[in-house]
Amino acid sequence: MNRIKELFQRKQKGILSVYFTAGYPNLGDTAGLLKALEAKGIDMVEAGIPFSDPMADGPVIQEASTKALRNGMTLRLLFEQLKDIRKEMHIPILLMGYLNPIMQFGFENFCKKCAEVGVDGTIIPDLPFADYIADYKPIADQYDVKIVMLITPETSDERIRLIDENTDGFIYMVSSAAITGAQQSFNDQKQAYFHRIDDMHLRNPRLIGFGISNKATYDAAAAYSSGAIIGSKFIQLLASEPTAPQAIDQLLEALR
Repeated sequence: MNRIKELFQRKQKGILSVYFTAGYPNLGDTAGLLKALEAKGIDMVEAGIPFSDPMADGPVIQEASTKALRNGMTLRLLFEQLKDIRKEMHIPILLMGYLNPIMQFGFENFCKKCAEVGVDGTIIPDLPFADYIADYKPIADQYDVKIVMLITPETSDERIRLIDENTDGFIYMVSSAAITGAQQSFNDQKQAYFHRIDDMHLRNPRLIGFGISNKATYDAAAAYSSGAIIGSKFIQLLASEPTAPQAIDQLLEALR
């Protein structure tokens, strides 16, 4: 069974997924970061594929992406760094990135490499849903790579139902239509959106991301979904703390 599916079957609430940019802070950090996150009890990890024009990302992740590219990170190198990761890791791993570098690599080749190294899914924010259904889903299904689709407060109920019917990993609920970045709290409008989606009783589990950085935002996300995705806050901590384990400890402390 795909590890994403297994996780959500085993744990329905309180899932914590952490995002970091591959190749940041240093080019060779990827495998060590993944193993440190699992060792600290993180449920799922997302390694970002750095890209020169990350349109959905805020300044923290943009800066990390730029640094990773300057360090020399490429998709080909990322797969090389992951080739032995499943000898030591068991939690789900996803790659999050934009369509351009994945298409340059070749989508079927990308899925094949994911299957070879043990990557369980991918999040491609700029992949149009119609193209996903027509051209990408059959290939991803062949290699058992879950393509996770995003929804926002502006996504119609009809489209959400279509996404729910045509995916089977989890749904990534973006907390707002804005770019990524830490927030101190979620206002009533955002919480009403969380409640609306919860009331739809979707088939797929959901995780909420964008803006989660402390106990208040984590608790609000966890109340209306299976858990939360944290990225910008963790990347900030990677820059400020001496080691990855210390950055993870500080992240977990911020959520308590």
